[in-house]
Amino acid sequence: MSHDIYENPLITRYASREMACIWSAQKKHSTWRRLWIALAESQQELGLPITDQQLAEMKATVDDIDFEMAAKFELERRHDVMAHVETWATQCPAAKPIIHLGATSCYVTDNSELLQIKESLLVTRKRLVQVIDQLAKFAVQYRDLPCLGFTHLQAAQPTTVGKRATLWCWDLLLDLEELQHRIDTIRFRGVKGTTGTQATFLSLFEGNHAQVEKLDQLVTQKMGFTARHAVTGQTYSRKFDSQVMATLNGIGQSCHKAGSDVRILQHKKELEEPFEKNQIGSSAMAYKRNPMRSERMCALARFAMSLQAGTDATMATQWMERTLDDSAIRRLAVPQSFLAIDACLILYRNITDGMVVYPKTIEKHLNEELPFMATEEILMAGVRAGGDRQDLHESIRVHSQAAAAEVKQNALPNDLISRLQKDPAFEGIDLAGTLDARKYIGRAPEQVDAFISEQIEPVRSKYRSDLAGEAEAVRV
Repeated sequence: MSHDIYENPLITRYASREMACIWSAQKKHSTWRRLWIALAESQQELGLPITDQQLAEMKATVDDIDFEMAAKFELERRHDVMAHVETWATQCPAAKPIIHLGATSCYVTDNSELLQIKESLLVTRKRLVQVIDQLAKFAVQYRDLPCLGFTHLQAAQPTTVGKRATLWCWDLLLDLEELQHRIDTIRFRGVKGTTGTQATFLSLFEGNHAQVEKLDQLVTQKMGFTARHAVTGQTYSRKFDSQVMATLNGIGQSCHKAGSDVRILQHKKELEEPFEKNQIGSSAMAYKRNPMRSERMCALARFAMSLQAGTDATMATQWMERTLDDSAIRRLAVPQSFLAIDACLILYRNITDGMVVYPKTIEKHLNEELPFMATEEILMAGVRAGGDRQDLHESIRVHSQAAAAEVKQNALPNDLISRLQKDPAFEGIDLAGTLDARKYIGRAPEQVDAFISEQIEPVRSKYRSDLAGEAEAVRV
């Protein structure tokens, strides 16, 4: 770490080393070299005069990159790809004549980024599946713990703590569907030439169209892809970047929504994200237990979501076969979106691994509102006892308004039940018996059970290999 220049906090504070390595200079430029090797190997197999010695020389130095030399060449040439071609050529004198043969810069830049995106999607999937699994365990644990529901952030019909967790989990399952679709449909740019016409390769193979098509297929297979972009300009369509970023954007939305909910519930002291023994919540207010992880998750999610607009605009403004105004923004937006979402999911897993629930506080808040929630049940009980529905409704309305005024104006407990007990219209009705919260949670526990069996278990089975591993520690 350097302390006299700016360093990206996504690397130094938030994202995993695993994700950071995928977008490192070493990974990027060694992938360029692997792409050049795949191209040369395929050209040799198709009859071009490339020797085994040249290939062996390239393979022996694939990860041995002199970055200082490349930087000097780039300063002189003002071209990053040619700087690395010339750097490698000094290590591979025999292979020098055939490195990058027939290719354009986007052969290595675009194809390497597609490989990095593919690997990043797989890492993201692993983290996403682990959060889904952990949330599902939490939902089962609290499947039937009644809590106050909220609509418009106002007290509403009760639900359960576990059912609420399934809402967070369902958002992530929808994200997983999108993510898996991107993994399943990612395409290699392939060997398409300077403007996508493969003209240079057609010249190399003396007008043999079948050989050029075979070259494209061979390189695609060697780099681990089964599908190629059907056509390209100089670059693959930036539509794909927009689609990938939309998927990451969606995960960010889900993280932000859940993080906001946790922050509100921690404010109400109903649940709490992990808080370590020696953790300090505030430099001034020593008693504070701030939802730092959830706040950070929301902040990073918001950052990742903000990157979508620039990627969409980049796709929309790619003139004809390509313009270079896509380069700088993609260097920033694509890696940083993956890094930010990686950090979000690390935080999400950390939160769900150690989330603390406070049932007594939940019950207290529920009981404060439960008399209002019970009014429909009270109304029906009164009708069953022979009362007039309209008269009973009016009595409940009047008493409810009076009780609410005492709560809001004088900060007194909700006394609706005692008011109704004094009303002759409700004589003989077990009003206290209507205050069992479990009467008002509907099928919430059964919905949790069905959600686990129908939605979560298939995911656990399909992505079993992604479930291994403990939650990572959250850095400062």
